[in-house]
Amino acid sequence: MKVAVLGLGYVGAVSATCLADRGHEVIGVDVDPDKVQALNAGRCPVVEPGLDPLTAKAVATGALRATGDLAEALREATVSLVCVGTPSAANGATDVSYVRRVIADIGTVLRDRPGPHVVVIRSTVPPGTVAGVLAPALEETCRGRLGRDVHLAMCPEFLREGCGVADFFDPPFVVLGGEPAATGPLRELFGFVDAPVHEVPVSVAESLKLSCNAFHALKVTFANELARLYRCVGVDSREVMELFVQDTVLNVSPAYLRPGFAFGGSCLPKDVRSLLHLSRVHSVDLPVLAGVLPSNEVVVRDLADRVVRRVDEVGGADRRVALLGLAFKAATDDLRESPNVELAERLIGKGIDLRINDPVVNPARLRGANLRTVNERLPHLGRVLCETPEQALDGAPVVVVSTAAAAVTAAVVTARPAAVFDLTGRLGAAVEALPGYEGIGW
Repeated sequence: MKVAVLGLGYVGAVSATCLADRGHEVIGVDVDPDKVQALNAGRCPVVEPGLDPLTAKAVATGALRATGDLAEALREATVSLVCVGTPSAANGATDVSYVRRVIADIGTVLRDRPGPHVVVIRSTVPPGTVAGVLAPALEETCRGRLGRDVHLAMCPEFLREGCGVADFFDPPFVVLGGEPAATGPLRELFGFVDAPVHEVPVSVAESLKLSCNAFHALKVTFANELARLYRCVGVDSREVMELFVQDTVLNVSPAYLRPGFAFGGSCLPKDVRSLLHLSRVHSVDLPVLAGVLPSNEVVVRDLADRVVRRVDEVGGADRRVALLGLAFKAATDDLRESPNVELAERLIGKGIDLRINDPVVNPARLRGANLRTVNERLPHLGRVLCETPEQALDGAPVVVVSTAAAAVTAAVVTARPAAVFDLTGRLGAAVEALPGYEGIGW
């Protein structure tokens, strides 16, 4: 394919060279004449291990060249990759002005150039940028061709400086955000990559790159916070983390990385508090870990507020709510630090007529800490607890569901309440199809 790569920084230079190495005809575009001159001389315009010989080879074979003239680069190209910078503004926002300017310039050139073209955003931008900022700019300058034979897509890159070539040829996946008219040519463009290809909405593609980088930053900070703490008690944190990463079932895995309700139970809150106490004893500041419990509490508080608002909207004078699932985790009767217990307490405190069903929790069988939790937090549990989900749902315009038990989901589908709050993300298509369905974070 004939490809124009706009911006010859780290992302653009790697993308242009590697695409040319795999047989595409690539023209790089940059406003810096030194970068253009260096590439045309067979030298990589950035320092990146392994890129120099690939650049020299691609230029020598005629597969790669550079120009400062956008119109020249787009004359025959069917795809353009926008790889310009998106630095932070003074207030922390992403400065997308360079991307917008390039998009407008592309549209101006395409206005007078016939034939199909796909404009691909590789720059990292916040969700909503393509639809809210870039698409209008392109539509305005290409004069109505957007969506007909000119298409806009998002294809985030996952390149690390220092190993960008290896990352380009061996990514974890290829993510294509856009309509089929745009993603089809991109499948061909990246056809040499042996990795899963995911076609997603543009906003998901935009959000993914930010999420990945935030998580990478979080992992670095998490490891360093523990290192500062464990050093004070004579523990080599390298040994701890060597073992930590060997758990690929829970630690380094998809486990717990699902949007949903707050955590609870007898382990997670207690052990986070233990680490924070140890940090205070040794005067070690752990801001990330210190934010975990308050962030968890926000989830419960915000949900309680949302439920009350929905009750007022759809129930009017009828302030009944069904809570299906009370234990901190489905299929257990463990109520210790259950966020569902806290949610129930908050809702009752706000004047909600709450009815609760949990297929496992039996007040007569509660002992020890579970019994103390009920006596302290929900002393009237026996009065509000229902034997079946149908009883809890009877007459309730709003239902909060924290268990995906088949009997519960079937009862919800049959009752068809005005509002359904899903705390699990696993209730199934029949529940999600209900008109009043709302996910807690989606």
